[in-house]
Amino acid sequence: MTSTDRMPDVLALQAKLADHRFIVERSFAAALLLAMEMRRPLLLEGEAGVGKTEVAKALARLLDAPLIRLQCYEGLDAHAALYEWNYVHQLLAIKLFEQDPRPLRDKEQDIFSERYLLKRPLLEAITATPAPVLLIDEIDRTDEAFEAYLLELLSDFQLSIPELGVIRATERPYVILTSNATREISDALRRRCLYQYVDYPSFQRELMIVRTQVPEVPEALARQIVEFVHAVREMALRRKPGLAETLDWVAALLRLGVSALDEGGVDRVMDSLAALVKTREDQASLTRPVVEKLVASC
Repeated sequence: MTSTDRMPDVLALQAKLADHRFIVERSFAAALLLAMEMRRPLLLEGEAGVGKTEVAKALARLLDAPLIRLQCYEGLDAHAALYEWNYVHQLLAIKLFEQDPRPLRDKEQDIFSERYLLKRPLLEAITATPAPVLLIDEIDRTDEAFEAYLLELLSDFQLSIPELGVIRATERPYVILTSNATREISDALRRRCLYQYVDYPSFQRELMIVRTQVPEVPEALARQIVEFVHAVREMALRRKPGLAETLDWVAALLRLGVSALDEGGVDRVMDSLAALVKTREDQASLTRPVVEKLVASC
């Protein structure tokens, strides 16, 4: 099948995502389509706040599938991500088994059975039906030791539990991994994934997103907001506002009754900056003269 034959599928997915209020560029839609059809994990890398996590949520809405999320953090281990044994219930069972005449081997098999297994996100994802969307969020917050635990899952969609053996996926989940690139992801993990870099949106795409997510915002104000945000991103800030901050700021401006960014509304713009810039240093950079200049250029 030629690339021309596949083009309508990419455009169709792009349109379907837009129907679910998620605006993506064609290259992004193509990567997502390949991940869905090949059932390969998709690694999304980019700055915080550019909408990586929302991809999994939009995909779950599109497929009408459950979303299972593993939020990564420093020190995350296999037990918290894969499974744990319900030790309290096992101890109770051991107490009850004291009067059980069965052989010890049978008792042990009973204690280490699935009835005492607590499923964490990864195990839950490969045993769920229908196939869920598995979001492994901010994988760069973990270490390479945890990445090694993921390799079996991402390669063969199976997990090994010493007491039970190998548990294989009933249906392969759709897997989205996100990374803010705070550390380098291992080559072994990258090889098992498709890849898409997620950049800050272009002016037109961000305008479409604002209008889609907040349809009540006036067209002229939406354009001014996006122009202002793009100008702020050009500043030397500690943390540039992402798409999430843009939408927060739109909501804040509407709540404050702002209908246009002009000289008369600078006070309310200043009042709303808590929704746009999220560090002390960045707020200090947006002084009144700076905001006035930005408003005048919109």
